[in-house]
Amino acid sequence: MAKRPCPCPSSSTTTSTATVSAQNHTFPNLNPQTDHLLNAFLGLADSPSHSLDICLDRLLDSSTCDANQSVLIDRVHKLGSVLVDAANRAARKRASKHNSLIWPLPPDLTIKVFSMLDTQSLCFASASCSMFNKCALDPLCYANIDLTTVVPKVNNAVVSIMIQRAGRVLESLKLGIVPGPTSSPGSCQPLVYTIRNFVDVSKFSWTDKKPRQGKESSILTRSCLNSLSGDNSAAGTLLRRLHLYNIERMDGASLSGALSACPSLLDLEIVGLHVELRQTLMSVSMFCPLIERLFFESSKTGQDDSLKSPTCVDLVNNCPNLTSLALRGFKLHDYKVRILLKGFRKLNYVDFSTSYSITGMFLRNLGSSLGGHLLEVLILRDCMHLREVEVARLLTAILSGDFKFLQHLDISNREGLASEGDWYQRCYNSSLIPVRQVLQERPGMCLLAEFPSEGSFFGLDIDLNSDISLPSQLSSHTSDGSSFTSSLESSYSSDQSSGNEENRDSGGVIFEESSDEVDFLPG
Repeated sequence: MAKRPCPCPSSSTTTSTATVSAQNHTFPNLNPQTDHLLNAFLGLADSPSHSLDICLDRLLDSSTCDANQSVLIDRVHKLGSVLVDAANRAARKRASKHNSLIWPLPPDLTIKVFSMLDTQSLCFASASCSMFNKCALDPLCYANIDLTTVVPKVNNAVVSIMIQRAGRVLESLKLGIVPGPTSSPGSCQPLVYTIRNFVDVSKFSWTDKKPRQGKESSILTRSCLNSLSGDNSAAGTLLRRLHLYNIERMDGASLSGALSACPSLLDLEIVGLHVELRQTLMSVSMFCPLIERLFFESSKTGQDDSLKSPTCVDLVNNCPNLTSLALRGFKLHDYKVRILLKGFRKLNYVDFSTSYSITGMFLRNLGSSLGGHLLEVLILRDCMHLREVEVARLLTAILSGDFKFLQHLDISNREGLASEGDWYQRCYNSSLIPVRQVLQERPGMCLLAEFPSEGSFFGLDIDLNSDISLPSQLSSHTSDGSSFTSSLESSYSSDQSSGNEENRDSGGVIFEESSDEVDFLPG
């Protein structure tokens, strides 16, 4: 077998000569003599400073023209600056080469490690050296982008750059202002905050949001998600998770445009955006058929009454995979809620905290039906119009064997539960509902039933700016808890209705429900 020919001894010399020739062609003033001259010039660094001062003075004295002397001094300054810049660049190159030699991981594993970092840590690593910067530019490092902050620090340009770097590998995107640590699944801590809330808690000045000259504003606007739909919606194609918090300038049209670019979305969380519930659910129904988790908290508690029955039906029909639904702070009527719960056959998590108009009638016969029997978590905390009698019926149904999979139930209310006849009359005595019996029968269940003490006064937010103080009155019930439970059990099992049977003139809170609307569900 023929031997492999040895490399030509002069090949390295030829390459070096070619490199020098190319450099000389690009920079005509550079030649080997310049290298020797610079080497000799650098030797002067060890000379005493006063000797250099004398040499410069002699050069200045040799020129009689004042203008020439000024030019000479400027050239000295320029040469010194050029040498400093060249030294800094050379130091960075050496450091980068050194890091490449001692860094134990190959580039592909380095990118894998970087892809596990949060976005802020990735930016810090990218700024540490050029080798890390090059690895951090890989799209895989930006598959999960988290730009949430406590105070406004991120603008549209930052979001656009991140999304463009991720490209088609983008899987998760979180934007906006989160007031604090994320709450636990059973918590009802509101996440809605406005930018002005941070003036007191974090010493953030409202004037800081104004863009300084030559700088971008650190405020996200309605166009912050435009990059998702750019380049033929490449970035949004595989997006699985989208969380948006307290972006005050986001509107319904912009959100709908972003959702239209995310056909693979599985997890959508919206908090504090000034967008309408009905329009948002229509967009989700139209563009996100695979969605499994929907969390939507209103920016104005109790004011959004836009949801309609056909919207509920469309959502049920077009998004059959939904397993987790949270609609917090909206005006939700029982018959609309029942459409959702009976329609979603895979639903196991429901949160209607701080919702208005819900009385609890939607829970009747729900635990044994196809829709609702798989519920594992049910949160009805601080629902103003939630009735004590409906809560008692729910617990009685649990005692009778319904809601077999329910593990977490929250019926706490800081205003007390509404009485049967008049929701202005509040019920604070939790002993009237069979809490103890449920805990004994279902010891593995977490049941939260926290109510104010008897005689407390609390303000009810009917409107955003109005408070009503409720007297501490207890509804009249039998003192025998067992007989009360028994009567409820019989009424619950015999009641086949599924919505609000009554039409009261109490400020339009309770609406009559027709059987046609309730039965208009997918088969």
